[in-house]
Amino acid sequence: MSVSYDETSAADEAMDSFWEVGNYKRAVKRVDDGHRLCNDLMGCLQERAKIEKAYGDQLTAWSKRWRQLIEKGPQYGSVERAWIAVTTEAEKVSELHQEVKNGLINEDLEKVKNWQKEAYHKQMIGGFKEAKEADEGFKKAQKPWAKKLKEMETAKKTYHMACKEEKLAATREANGKTEASVTVDQQKKLHEKVDKCKQDAQKAKEKYEKSLDELSKCTPTYQESMEQVFDQCQQHEVRRLTFLKEVMLDIKRHLNLTENQSYGTVYRELERTILAANTQEDLKWFSNNHGPGMHMNWPQFEEYNPDQPNAVAKREKVKKPDGAPPTPSTDHVATPGDRGSVSSYEKNQAYSTEWSDDEQPATNSGNENGGGNSFEEDATSVKGVRMRALYDYDGQEQDELTFKAGDELTKTEDEDDQGWCRGRLDSGREGLYPANYVEPI
Repeated sequence: MSVSYDETSAADEAMDSFWEVGNYKRAVKRVDDGHRLCNDLMGCLQERAKIEKAYGDQLTAWSKRWRQLIEKGPQYGSVERAWIAVTTEAEKVSELHQEVKNGLINEDLEKVKNWQKEAYHKQMIGGFKEAKEADEGFKKAQKPWAKKLKEMETAKKTYHMACKEEKLAATREANGKTEASVTVDQQKKLHEKVDKCKQDAQKAKEKYEKSLDELSKCTPTYQESMEQVFDQCQQHEVRRLTFLKEVMLDIKRHLNLTENQSYGTVYRELERTILAANTQEDLKWFSNNHGPGMHMNWPQFEEYNPDQPNAVAKREKVKKPDGAPPTPSTDHVATPGDRGSVSSYEKNQAYSTEWSDDEQPATNSGNENGGGNSFEEDATSVKGVRMRALYDYDGQEQDELTFKAGDELTKTEDEDDQGWCRGRLDSGREGLYPANYVEPI
């Protein structure tokens, strides 16, 4: 809102001038304000660091959750690797935001804290040394001028009172001339009173002018002394403002991830992984592992062999006797991984309460329009008993499974009289495996 300039506002501004007695305290107060602003800046950095950390933690949790879903889901091949690369991007960006948090706390905040300690020195009785020195300097510079100002104000008041008395006496004299009841002697006395008031007013005026002249002569020295002290305050403020500009640039450097080479590398790697997705190779892999490209022992005429009554007997040679299970290899320790049903995510995982209604991924309970989670549909369609491998096993025939100790699979058919079970790996491959190589989960 604009304010029109007039004489009244000019007078108000003059009364609020730095040169008025005591108005230097605003310059002294900058010392206290500067110390408080350092505290405010440190609080600001602490809050931003918490935001950076929380964002990084959320990215990490999101990446972990979706990586598990992707690995358990039906996606395969190079497109699966591209999808997983998206979660990897979140992990790397999370690390970068943790670095931002560390930079703000360990470097910028500490820098402000140390500078504040060096620039402001607290006194035992309270306040800061810098503020006390400035206050004493201003008082010393202002004291002579303030004394002359007080004398001038007293002379001014005396002169104005004399003028008032003179005017009052003149009024009484004029009224006496018009009133018949006033005698000649009374009129003479009224005239003498007027003359005396004029003389008193003249003396007060001369004294007032003299004190004003003395004050004017003292003013240049007063201004010079006050400016010297003010310049000292300005120098302290110059250091504070210069430091703040410097630390703001440091803060910007930590916040601006575009200047971090690692940030650009994250997205270049992500782009390369996505561009490396090859549709034909993925289709070929699926055909070879789950389609016409799979090997098949087509039925052929076989002569009767009493030593090998059926194919199962041949597999039995590979299988260890029930009383002597195979010993796991000591040079390979497999850590059991959670390859369970994807539908467990719906049962055991809940989206963060920090999501808003608009942000939460849509769910389709009815799935009438085919909009449900394909991961969940495939997982819940699996029937059988979940098993975990106790030992490594390399399939000897095309229709046998190969797995490592700790791998999980689904048993689809119970053990036959030869000790073999039929099951399905999480990759989708089905086949036979020795029953005593696994245990129920």
